[in-house]
Amino acid sequence: MTARLIAEFNALPRGDFAVALAPVWENADWVAEKVSMGRPFASAAALHEAMLALVRALPEEELLAFLNRHPDLGGADVRAGRVTAESDAEQGAIRLNALAPEQIAEWDGLNATYRTRFGFPFILCVRRHDQASALATIRARLNGTRAGELEAALQEIAWITRYRLADRVVDHAIAGL
Repeated sequence: MTARLIAEFNALPRGDFAVALAPVWENADWVAEKVSMGRPFASAAALHEAMLALVRALPEEELLAFLNRHPDLGGADVRAGRVTAESDAEQGAIRLNALAPEQIAEWDGLNATYRTRFGFPFILCVRRHDQASALATIRARLNGTRAGELEAALQEIAWITRYRLADRVVDHAIAGL
């Protein structure tokens, strides 16, 4: 991954812009491709807000499809290495890719319960957590409402993408990281 100035991203051909920023979004290359039409962006924060606006504007059916492209935390795809490099690194940082058998059973059970209850996977910006706080968060959020969890998922995606974008934009100046 090559970090660039926001002005350099603005100057890239549309296809290169989309390819360079596609990893910011989990299995949703279309976000970077679509937002490329709104260039130039004055800042990484403005770019991030434009990306989030695209996702937030999705009709519910498309939003659910988007959310369901995210892997379960500590799930089978993570353990088998079938996730994006970004997700693998993030989950690996809190060792969700190296769980003991009893931890696997616990995470798999919680993930299945969450997905059944809300219709999409539990999404969490693990860069803001350790393994214990991630586990406490999924347990707590199982008590939420569907509307509340949809909003929580979007907020967590905002954090995930904020970090991933900051990794790619040298002059990101994104506050709160």
